[in-house]
Amino acid sequence: MEVIASLVRKNDTKMLLVVLDGLGGLPVENGKTELELARTPNLDLLARKSALGLHVPVDYGVTPGSGPGHLGIFGYDPLRYEIGRGVLEALGVGLEVRETDIAVRANYATVEYVSGKPVVKDRRAGRLPTEENRRISAKLQQEVGDIEGVKVTVAPGMEHRVALLFRFPEPLPEGSDEINDTDPQVTGREPLRPEGRNPAAERVARVIRKFLRRAEDVLKDEERANYLLLRGFSQKPRIPSLREKFGLRSACIAVYPMYKGLAALVGMDVVKFKGDTIGEELEALREVWDSYDFFFLHIKRTDSFGEDGNWKGKVSVLEEFDTLLPRLLELEPDVLAITGDHSTPCLLRGHSWHPVPLLIHSPYVLGGTSERFTERECLKGEIGIIPAEKIMNLLLANALRLKKFGA
Repeated sequence: MEVIASLVRKNDTKMLLVVLDGLGGLPVENGKTELELARTPNLDLLARKSALGLHVPVDYGVTPGSGPGHLGIFGYDPLRYEIGRGVLEALGVGLEVRETDIAVRANYATVEYVSGKPVVKDRRAGRLPTEENRRISAKLQQEVGDIEGVKVTVAPGMEHRVALLFRFPEPLPEGSDEINDTDPQVTGREPLRPEGRNPAAERVARVIRKFLRRAEDVLKDEERANYLLLRGFSQKPRIPSLREKFGLRSACIAVYPMYKGLAALVGMDVVKFKGDTIGEELEALREVWDSYDFFFLHIKRTDSFGEDGNWKGKVSVLEEFDTLLPRLLELEPDVLAITGDHSTPCLLRGHSWHPVPLLIHSPYVLGGTSERFTERECLKGEIGIIPAEKIMNLLLANALRLKKFGA
């Protein structure tokens, strides 16, 4: 990547990256994937004029989280730059993360007490409405604001998600975030006890355990959100920005906090807008189109339906995006990429290791290799199967933003 950075040159081209979260799938009905079942005439027409392929988010056989999945397509080696989910969640809800902080991603959950011990019934509290999340978070913040001189911030996210920030009086040594998740990942089990894997992390874990005891008392009378499950303990990492690496003025249009957080971490300006539909995201994109070089447009619900195992829902989002694609094309981006950060097959109800469909459209592609934008048709494309971190190389090249290498 150092070679690419040395070749970067500036021009006036516009690059648009659309991420349909969890895009890839597996056969779910009549031997067809969600993309193959969807009616997508506009995407298919674009595919016939574009370069197609698939990308591997992290490595062959490795199932990525959303953080490494996005880092790869932004041009970063996800094995080198590991970003904790807590930091992403905190940044996404607008919190500043410092060297003194431990950030955590939490879920409001539903537990029942068996012999005095909590047992998880619903890890997402029935996908708690966001307004209810805000009410409960405000209540929790009021009751649990400081623990042994550590300032605690409770920041509500979307639905059942909440970001927690533990601000210590002094900078924390590296490794202070090496604490296990408390989420058992399945129902019918007790939440796990947070334990530090080294002395510095254990110091943090003691504060976390006290926080959880207080939170349990505050939440015990809530009907659904009567417990907190913690995931992704993390510290602020050091990572270069897209401007530093590629000379790009970048903007992010996303609804969910985590993706805003990841974009902010690599130096994107997060565009504020009202609404949460794909159409409203496209309108926000239109409003800032003249102000940036590179745009990241994130669409979440393909992944949400994938995790729920709802293939009809996932198909409906793909079809909705297809109907709105002409509005996006009206902006006439010089380079347009459509892909996902990972695959979320409804068959698996979760992220998977499968390569992700990739489309790149510009005046400088071969095209004419495939009939549709699907997993099988992408296998026929000119891009082949590539590491995700190489996508940015191709976008820069198609935007004529890379000089020749060597004499």
